[in-house]
Amino acid sequence: MGSYDHKKIEKKWRKHWEETNAYVTTPSSSKPKHYALDMFPYPSALGLHTGHVEGYAATDIYSRFKRMKGFNVLHPMGWDAFGLPAENYAIKTNTPPRETTNKAIDNFRNQIQRLGLSYDWSREIGTHNPDYYKWTQWLFLFLFENGLAEKRMGKVNWCPTDQTVLANEQTVSESGEKGVCVRCGTKIIQRELSQWFFKITDFADALIDDLNDVDWPESTKINQRNWIGKKEGVIVTHKVKGMDLSLDTFSAYPAWLFADTYIVLAPEHPAVKNLVEGTEAEIDVEAFVKRMQEVTTIDRTNATMEKEGIFTGRVAVDSLTGKEFPIWIANFALMDFGTGIIRCSSHDIRDLTFAKKYGIPLSEVVERESPDMPVDAHANKGVLKDSGPFTGRTINNELIQEIIAWIESNGYGHTQTTYRLRDWLISRQRYWGAPIPVVYDPEGKAHGIPKEHLPWLLPEDVEYLPKGTSPLGTSKELLERTEKIFGKGWKPEIDTMDTFVCSSWYFLRFADPHNEIEFASKEALKTWLPVDLYMGGAEHTVLHLMYARFITKALQKFGYIEFGEPFSKLRHQGMILAEDGTKMSKSKGNVINPDEISELYGADTLRIYEMFMGPLEAMKPWSTKNIIGSRRFLERVWRVQEKVSQGATLSASADATLQQTIKKVAEDIELLSLNTAVSQMMICVNAFEKEEKIPTESYESMLLVLAPFAPHMTEELWGALGHTSSIHQENWPVFDESKLEKNEVVMAVQVGGKVKGTIVIPRGATEEEVVGLVRKDIKLGEVVPQNPSRTIFVPNRVLNFIP
Repeated sequence: MGSYDHKKIEKKWRKHWEETNAYVTTPSSSKPKHYALDMFPYPSALGLHTGHVEGYAATDIYSRFKRMKGFNVLHPMGWDAFGLPAENYAIKTNTPPRETTNKAIDNFRNQIQRLGLSYDWSREIGTHNPDYYKWTQWLFLFLFENGLAEKRMGKVNWCPTDQTVLANEQTVSESGEKGVCVRCGTKIIQRELSQWFFKITDFADALIDDLNDVDWPESTKINQRNWIGKKEGVIVTHKVKGMDLSLDTFSAYPAWLFADTYIVLAPEHPAVKNLVEGTEAEIDVEAFVKRMQEVTTIDRTNATMEKEGIFTGRVAVDSLTGKEFPIWIANFALMDFGTGIIRCSSHDIRDLTFAKKYGIPLSEVVERESPDMPVDAHANKGVLKDSGPFTGRTINNELIQEIIAWIESNGYGHTQTTYRLRDWLISRQRYWGAPIPVVYDPEGKAHGIPKEHLPWLLPEDVEYLPKGTSPLGTSKELLERTEKIFGKGWKPEIDTMDTFVCSSWYFLRFADPHNEIEFASKEALKTWLPVDLYMGGAEHTVLHLMYARFITKALQKFGYIEFGEPFSKLRHQGMILAEDGTKMSKSKGNVINPDEISELYGADTLRIYEMFMGPLEAMKPWSTKNIIGSRRFLERVWRVQEKVSQGATLSASADATLQQTIKKVAEDIELLSLNTAVSQMMICVNAFEKEEKIPTESYESMLLVLAPFAPHMTEELWGALGHTSSIHQENWPVFDESKLEKNEVVMAVQVGGKVKGTIVIPRGATEEEVVGLVRKDIKLGEVVPQNPSRTIFVPNRVLNFIP
């Protein structure tokens, strides 16, 4: 049959799959459904990178496997197409963002198709297309009509030079300097502007509680809970001496309240004005507050930023002890946390640093463990001293509840639950985003645009360079359109939506992407949702996932969908590093181009190699040397066909290895343990190479197992065996349980003669195969030496690494 010509084979089968609509999903089917989804990409001009390939190949393998196991699979792809890079390019070159975005999408699509990924391209969506953002705008109106979207004042990053609002992502220069405009380098300040918010805080408890119902990495669940930041604590009330004014502070650590010696307020707290009005401190405090208004929240929450403050000249009476606490204004206090007023003590490193700087007296209520540092209250442990009726008590949950009850019974305060989570600010003073579907009457009242006027189109007659207003504010067409429909004096909303809004619901649209009447029919949603497997980078563990969960819960609350969590199972692929172990970077010149690898070695080789590099979720360095090994593996599979003979019989050992391979690869794919699946297939090929002849059906079984990983080559070999239908439409082979007996053995792994653990291996595995399995094992791989002086191998019994 000749040598393995990947270029010819891959081009042939990609064309065939496209012409025959091989992967178009049938909406109605008696088969069980499976919805496998990748986090859709931003179509960067830089194109596809190896990290994309890793995640996309993994979900493609899983999707192909599920089809072979009898599932009706939905596996779509689209584009998160609005965003800053296209707009920044437009500002530099005056090139319309739609033009550069569509060009980037075409390139991305070609690169993806070259990998043989089995996406249903008939469902392709782009968030920048009016037929998509029509429904993003519908979603805004749905939230607005149900009291979950409102306009109010909010803080924004403001560039005094460019006279524009900047997203947080735009406040870091290309050199990495924080707090400056990415466009001109000017130091940014904070301004208050009227902004649109989505009320995600209404769902805070559900966003925490429902994490128990999903199969997600625990680290991602922890990040979600931390971002929401639910804290049960106590509000303590303090009367300001000489004033008819009380200050409420929040503490999440009630056991440490007796250590507090002073109070700080956020500079923006409304009580600040009352505290200093008419006093000697008024002018200095006002100047401090004004200066703090120009400092961004990002800077104020930075742990390394110098702690600054000013004394108000006032004191508050501690209701717990009767002591007087000096009242300060401090840059680290924020209105976004608790009440905006904090009781401070030596048991918090930030409070301690501030007090030492300004000479504020301190006390301690737990004996030091180290002579040079008080115990950190966040540890919440120790034996109390100087704590009133609780002196001598050990800090535990029982004591904490006792202290809270004591505070409440004496009228000193009350329990309170606070959240770090804030409502989602979705206004963006940028051009390249979905227009907010709102107009304002001559009195300035906001009105949602009637649905018959959706999509509310993004105007094209704009100046991309901001000049103190959103780019849409420069459009004559948008103003004329508004007045023509609504009347003279009516004005359009000129902000666009945060691009996270577009990606907060796209998984719903894939279920019914061509529906012109609703975002998706109830029937389609019931058929496909929720997503069964969601794959994407760990950098999205907070915002995107949080917003998608919020939108899902809002739609469920008002009866549009029946489920409350969008992604039943979530997995993250790890980062692929450069050969030297550093992050790939265009500036460093160490980026691996998937197109070049596919051209040299083949897309199937690239897929096999990226799956074989190590555990899917781990960070892994690229190795050009090792990719050659994956190519040779496929060449060996190709050559084995020369041994195929009708009527031949496999040896018992080889047959057992084949049966084990069918079983183990299926199990590994379900677990997304794709590196060990590839290892097992390599073991099977080794066994086949030792046979004189191979039965046709045995070779077919091996090809079926390999098919999800190397779709082009297996399709070609399947046809060469005389089949006229696609290998990808076949069923997964059934293993013979009776031939699996004693096919696996437990081998001891030693380092210097000391047992470090055991590993299950196929009986008869070679030393090279066992070493490979050990290195890929999550636990053993970390304890065995990388470069042993030698190894001692006893087949089926022990492998000893000699350092």
